[in-house]
Amino acid sequence: MLTLLKKATVFAPEPMGIQDVLVADGRIAAMGEDLPSLPSAIPHLVEDCTGHLLIPGLIDSHVHMGGGGGEAGPETRVPPIALSHITEAGVTSCVGVLGTDGTTRTVRDLVACTMGLRALGLSAWCYTGSYRVPPPTLTGSVRDDIVFVDPIIGLGELALSDHRSSQPTLDEILRVASDVYVAGMISAKGGVLHCHMGSGKRGFELLYQALEVAEIPARLYHPTHINRERWLFEAAGELVERGVTVDLTAFPDDGETLMAAEAIARWRAAGRPMERLTCSSDGAGCLPTFDDEGRLIEMDIGRPITLLQALQQLIELGEPLDQVLPVFTSNVARVLSLSSKGRLKVGLDADFALLEMDGSLRHLWCRGAKMVEDGQPIKYGLFEAST
Repeated sequence: MLTLLKKATVFAPEPMGIQDVLVADGRIAAMGEDLPSLPSAIPHLVEDCTGHLLIPGLIDSHVHMGGGGGEAGPETRVPPIALSHITEAGVTSCVGVLGTDGTTRTVRDLVACTMGLRALGLSAWCYTGSYRVPPPTLTGSVRDDIVFVDPIIGLGELALSDHRSSQPTLDEILRVASDVYVAGMISAKGGVLHCHMGSGKRGFELLYQALEVAEIPARLYHPTHINRERWLFEAAGELVERGVTVDLTAFPDDGETLMAAEAIARWRAAGRPMERLTCSSDGAGCLPTFDDEGRLIEMDIGRPITLLQALQQLIELGEPLDQVLPVFTSNVARVLSLSSKGRLKVGLDADFALLEMDGSLRHLWCRGAKMVEDGQPIKYGLFEAST
């Protein structure tokens, strides 16, 4: 059914003022300051968006769709994420990852989870691989996974500077990066190497070396969790100067970690390029605390809602919405080469979040289908009631 959104304050993510938006067949069919009413003979819905912000749906580039964890035994495996936990966060597109456990969890299962979310109306993709090198795959080949498996757009999350990593050498990193880069060219996909950054003192050392010695473009690398340590956040400036886009994690507030909203505000205040920054949730991932001997002593779980909360905190801080919104939308779409996502423009997918002026979510549409109404999910996965 056609849907006409009336009198919304649009950030696309650039400010466009008061606009009407017409949705047809899951795409934006028209935008304008005062679109004409549709004839009553044509079935359609009209949404009054007066006094509300209309923004592109958020893109979460790091979600453990099948669940993360498992670092302290099988009972510590996090359950698969629920559809409503994604949509209530204002997220209309997401990318699935495997983490530490690429043994009991598989790329096959991750692809199945991705296809399941697609069937429920979400836009979803995933990475092949996990923390380790050589990476686990579906077909036996990183290149073949990316080229022949539709949802797979790159490799991640490959762990660096972390006691749980496979301690890869520079040559191993470059071999994987080459496979991802060439596969991205062949398949016309993003070809992204999404790197988990741990708290190890080597920091970005391997990425610096890779950029120095190889011909692979800097845009391939997308290191995440850069705000897990304040010194790591500061060190990311050198990567950005070399053309890398880096990713913050919207961690839950533990009183110590550099929170995503604060990091984004500091990034902008320092004059660093906003187009080189993205933010993801680590949804359904394990957020562990280890002792000095690498034993798990405490565990939290990532939640997609922290992504929307970070945006709300930025609005509360008075940060200009048109400057910070791309971190959650258009910047992510560019990194992942998702050409129909991250912006509000005629012909692109009708992925919208309608927000109150304080940033809280009122409605959400995924490719024109309403998923959240008046702040509450209205579509659920088949088994959500039993979890």
